Amino acid sequence: MTERLTIALSKGRILREALPLLARAGVVPVEEPGSSRRLILETRDPGVRLVVVRAADVPTYVAWGAADLGVAGKDVLDEHDGEGLYEPLDLEIARCRMMLAAPEGTPPPGRWRGGRPRVATKYPRATRRFFAARGLQVEIIKLYGSMELAPLAGLADYIVDLVDTGATLRANGLVALEPIAPISSRLVANKAAMKIKHALIKPFLRRMEAAVAAQRREREQSERQAEGARP
Repeated sequence: MTERLTIALSKGRILREALPLLARAGVVPVEEPGSSRRLILETRDPGVRLVVVRAADVPTYVAWGAADLGVAGKDVLDEHDGEGLYEPLDLEIARCRMMLAAPEGTPPPGRWRGGRPRVATKYPRATRRFFAARGLQVEIIKLYGSMELAPLAGLADYIVDLVDTGATLRANGLVALEPIAPISSRLVANKAAMKIKHALIKPFLRRMEAAVAAQRREREQSERQAEGARP
């Protein structure tokens, strides 16, 4: 059987933004991922197939060797222990920021009075590191969604979540207080596969690097044109 690469992807924004990059690198699914019910997708490159998993599961599939490569957000990777993974390339897609936010008028955590503040988040590791670096003790409440609801329902005083435009925060009366980290999606690789499938992975990484560079140039050119069109 011909040796090939398996790449783990998750549905949603990462998949939408990863597909054009993969296409630049010569990897195009034979079926439309958005409409297909298949979780294993063959591509026009017989040496590459895609597997569609939950975003939080991508590092696990790669670390345990069920996939050779994967695309995951830096937020997800920071919550994973990193065992068995290399992170060779920032794909510069699905970009946003991890932010500390709270209802309007809430003081910064350093000026909080009345015991340990409660912080709701999907990202307890990153949150713990953030507050520990500032010498602050907090109660961390792990949630899996609708983070903005936690302060409104009295469950938490602050939230740590991903923010793109900030529209959802504003719609729920919350404001961003402090950035924690810039987030983008990264290409990750299984450590064993990097050695065993070196002859397949290295050329693919070079193609992906070229695809990222080309997309960056296009983005920068578009930003310059938009800047030049402003009155």
